[in-house]
Amino acid sequence: MPMQSTEAATKEPLAYSAKSLSVEVSTKSGPKRLIDRLDFTIRKGEILSIIGTSGAGKTTLLRVLGGLIPATKDSEVLAAGKEIQGPPERVLMVFQDYSSSLLPWRTVRRNVALGLETTYKGKELEGKVNTALDLVGLRKRADEYPWQLSGGMQQRVQIARALAMEPSVLLMDEPFGALDAITKTSLQDELLQVQEKTGATIIFITHDVEEAVYLGDRVLALGGVPGRIVEIFDVNLPRPRHQIQTKEMPEFLHLRHQAYESVVEAELRLRSEQ
Repeated sequence: MPMQSTEAATKEPLAYSAKSLSVEVSTKSGPKRLIDRLDFTIRKGEILSIIGTSGAGKTTLLRVLGGLIPATKDSEVLAAGKEIQGPPERVLMVFQDYSSSLLPWRTVRRNVALGLETTYKGKELEGKVNTALDLVGLRKRADEYPWQLSGGMQQRVQIARALAMEPSVLLMDEPFGALDAITKTSLQDELLQVQEKTGATIIFITHDVEEAVYLGDRVLALGGVPGRIVEIFDVNLPRPRHQIQTKEMPEFLHLRHQAYESVVEAELRLRSEQ
């Protein structure tokens, strides 16, 4: 399947741009390349879904964008037009393991306040926390503890804590992967509502091709070892999206098939190279 480029020159402001983005790590047998020469842009305010085979470098890519690990010296990676040197300003990560990310001895309110307490006090702090809790529908549970909440609610707390920092970018590494199907679809819709209200850029890793298409404005598929871009394609589905109506649309079914074929093609290519 040929790659469909959507990286044409655009006047839209960019959250990220990357040219020849590669990552290497040192091993006993020498340098090992994890991702290799990725070229892409991410527009401000879009949701980019990232899918791909295991070991193709999805989480590695997210960590580069979050400034947690460096790219190779010949790579060019810009966040809001600036070279990434450490975590970029107003870029936050949300992980799948919500239970380990929350402090069990702090209430929901105080977990959400964690990143704000050194900067804000009193009513101003309370207002920012309440705004974030309202975005995820948890204001009424603010004085409970994480262990009193379901897994889906705990993930909402982790998202609220990130939103309280007023991020311009959310980097999300399979945040719904450990949740049951009903909770997962509920949080998908909640995330779309949050993005609409805040205008944040969201970069979302998932193994679920249906989730990738449902959430994304575009889908980026990685494959191989080291990971390379197999395909990038637009998701031209109307918003707001609906779990039944959207997923019954012929275009949705076509895009889901396209996403699935991207992953399958990458897997077949990987096997042929082994």
